[in-house]
Amino acid sequence: MSEVLNLYPGSELALEPPPGAAEDFDFLMGDWTVRNRRLKARWSGAPAWEAFEGRSRCEPRLGGLSNIEQIDFPDRGFSGMTVRLFDPAARRWSIYWISSRDGVLQPPVCGGFDGEAGVFFGEDLDDGRFVLVRFDWLKRGPEGGPRWSQAFSLDGQAWETNWVMDFVRA
Repeated sequence: MSEVLNLYPGSELALEPPPGAAEDFDFLMGDWTVRNRRLKARWSGAPAWEAFEGRSRCEPRLGGLSNIEQIDFPDRGFSGMTVRLFDPAARRWSIYWISSRDGVLQPPVCGGFDGEAGVFFGEDLDDGRFVLVRFDWLKRGPEGGPRWSQAFSLDGQAWETNWVMDFVRA
């Protein structure tokens, strides 16, 4: 099933995320220390990254059809919460984000896992410009724990990774 994204009036881009299963995020349950790397300036071509730590806790809800994860960034002065909802009929996860900076629930990214790798697509605004957003999950990243990354694209072809999180069991 293709997800059709409308970035602006008259545009449509079909992206094909894998289907999901209710147990896709079981690996993420519990407490984590999160090592973050975030691009200092997007769309600049300058690969300058900032690094900082966070603390995360993920808990299942509704018999595994949803989960809630809160992440705190003490050195950055904000927290965030992810709400993940699984639709068994569509076999698709919807992932929503809300930050303590503005309290606004962001539009979801949707997708699922194919083995150890998950891919999720959605739309976002970046400094007032519509962009495609992609979340990539690895159940086991290079440091042994899960890895999440976010990338933006203007055309669905070229992607710029702008945030990477490596999870270490607390």
